[in-house]
Amino acid sequence: MAEKQQEEGRKAVFRIPRTSFMAIALLTICVTPIALGEIPYLQWLYIFPIALAVFVVRHRTVATRSGLAVRTVFGHRDIPWSALKGLSITKRARVQAVLKDDTKVPLPTVRTRHLPVLSLVSEGLIADPSGVLEAEDIKPGTSEASASE
Repeated sequence: MAEKQQEEGRKAVFRIPRTSFMAIALLTICVTPIALGEIPYLQWLYIFPIALAVFVVRHRTVATRSGLAVRTVFGHRDIPWSALKGLSITKRARVQAVLKDDTKVPLPTVRTRHLPVLSLVSEGLIADPSGVLEAEDIKPGTSEASASE
């Protein structure tokens, strides 16, 4: 088990909290009297809760040792750390990956507070601008090595 974890390295998944399904269920309950009421053909209103559920399930960013995996509702993109020039922060505290050809790829559900986590997962390839982490925290294997001794 420890060998498998060392090979894979650290992994971070940034996604919409699963508690949002409670709001989707509430929306479904609220839509039901209208959709099944006296006016015919309003069953199409169930498309909204279904679309929101698909959005919650699909929308995420996964950071691993090899790079970033960006998944949106209609697409998927793998970005290796070597193709990354840096990160850009928008006015709304959202993070975008800037590739070497200066194209920007939005990272779903990643915010500025997640930058130390990205620094840990990338093993120092992405700098931590917050200063929360120290150099020995970022290096791979230091916490496992000190724990085994």
